[in-house]
Amino acid sequence: MPTRGFALPSLAAVFSCIAIVAIVAGGAPASHAATLDEAIQGLSAKSYKDRAVGVEVLAATGHPRTIPILEAMAKGQLFVRKADGVLVIGHKTGKVYSLTNALDGSAVGDARKKELKKVKVNNRLRGVIKAALGGLTLLSDDPDQREEAAAAVFAARDAGALETVEQAIAREEDPGLLDQLTLAKAAIETNPDFPLDVRLAAVERLSESALPEVRSLLASLSQESEPDAEVRASAAEALDAVERDLAFWNLLGAIFQGLSLGSVLLLAAVGLAITFGVMGVINMAHGELVMLGAYTTYVVQQLFRDFAPGGLDYSLAVAVPAAFLVAGAAGVAIERSVIRWLYGRPFETLLATWGLSLILQQLVRTVFGPTNREVSSPSWLSGAFETATGLVLPYNRVAIIIFSLLVVAGIALVLRRTALGLYMRAVTQNRSMASSMGIRTGWVDAATFGLGAGIAGVAGVALSQIDNVSPNLGQAYIVDSFMVVVFGGVGNLWGTLVGAMSLGVINKFLEPFAGAVLAKILVLVAIILFIQKRPRGLFALKGRAAES
Repeated sequence: MPTRGFALPSLAAVFSCIAIVAIVAGGAPASHAATLDEAIQGLSAKSYKDRAVGVEVLAATGHPRTIPILEAMAKGQLFVRKADGVLVIGHKTGKVYSLTNALDGSAVGDARKKELKKVKVNNRLRGVIKAALGGLTLLSDDPDQREEAAAAVFAARDAGALETVEQAIAREEDPGLLDQLTLAKAAIETNPDFPLDVRLAAVERLSESALPEVRSLLASLSQESEPDAEVRASAAEALDAVERDLAFWNLLGAIFQGLSLGSVLLLAAVGLAITFGVMGVINMAHGELVMLGAYTTYVVQQLFRDFAPGGLDYSLAVAVPAAFLVAGAAGVAIERSVIRWLYGRPFETLLATWGLSLILQQLVRTVFGPTNREVSSPSWLSGAFETATGLVLPYNRVAIIIFSLLVVAGIALVLRRTALGLYMRAVTQNRSMASSMGIRTGWVDAATFGLGAGIAGVAGVALSQIDNVSPNLGQAYIVDSFMVVVFGGVGNLWGTLVGAMSLGVINKFLEPFAGAVLAKILVLVAIILFIQKRPRGLFALKGRAAES
């Protein structure tokens, strides 16, 4: 039955008001004996202070309707219906509000804005509501709700939630959530209402966690506004320790981001290092071969969606060899039809491959359209490793780092342990001598170009997991790929690896200070100056051809 306690006060409303006045006067916690009907009357009190007390009274009831009522109040969706004084939750639909009774959740029709009076909240009252909601969900069976509640209690630092936090700590079995709950308890115990030894112990506990929110709390406790000098000094000391720990973890995060970028550059450049090093061909269509690999991944995923949707998580395992074959075949076709006629003429080769890049881009636009294509990540690449210090390592980035190293290791094995690798190294060191020894240099050139193109296609598979698959995908990496190859040493696999990782890390350390664009410019200028002093790069090839 709807409550009518605002136009004509009921006996329950009178008792509720008496309870609220007693709590305000005596500062005692809200009574657990209050019923929901009694408790909600205080939410529409005239002063914000009395409404805050009403929130505490309502939270103390532990009634299931408490959470939706407080959530509606925090969002500005709690109203008093002027006609009969009923407390309602309103959701705006067009020009009217669809109403439900706050007491029992039943639908009570629609109303216009002028027929309702909003229960207003200010920042302090919003904090009280947040703390109350946190306390109510600390004992939830859902670990995600408990985690959100612990964060809310930490932010609010409301002493009234201490008892609930201690209950939650006593029953919590998850180590990560237990740590968050103990932090929330320590945050509450830093309030000036607690004894000095309790506050100092809480500051000591906070100093053990290198988290940005802990740093903010310790910074506020170390300010002159903190009345106790001993707490202020302890907080300042703890703040220094937390900032040192955060600086260390931020450094690790920056290194990881740099290695992640470096692995992307390595995948994009390693195929170019082979073709450029062995053949001396400036292949401006290399980025488009990467793009072909990405679109092959898209086609493979579409086939899995159409014919084997249950195996979608395994599509990348099929896409890797498929992309290698497609891009490798395109590379062999390019070498046999165009490049073979232009050896020894680098400027004409550059122009010809640039024209091929435009043709490949337009071909993809014609077949797939100009818009981006979606390539989904498998479930085992979704998510991230998260540490208690806030360091996040996405699975897909970690996988690309590992994958790039495996690709380099595979290429090294091919170059060192196969006949093709032996022929390629012979042609690299001295083409004319290799030809005179009976090595078919034309066949080696085609196989080498195909291998480099195939690796570019494999790079496209990896890039499809972190970038948009579009006709312009390769253009974003072609300049960086050449920088990596020239910086590491033309044709040197080890130099390409070191160069890619070095440039990736340097970029990520420069970006916070210079911005992404200026960081790239600074790196380019540094490489130009480096090449002036060391024209053959970090690791120069050895051999007669290299020395000539």
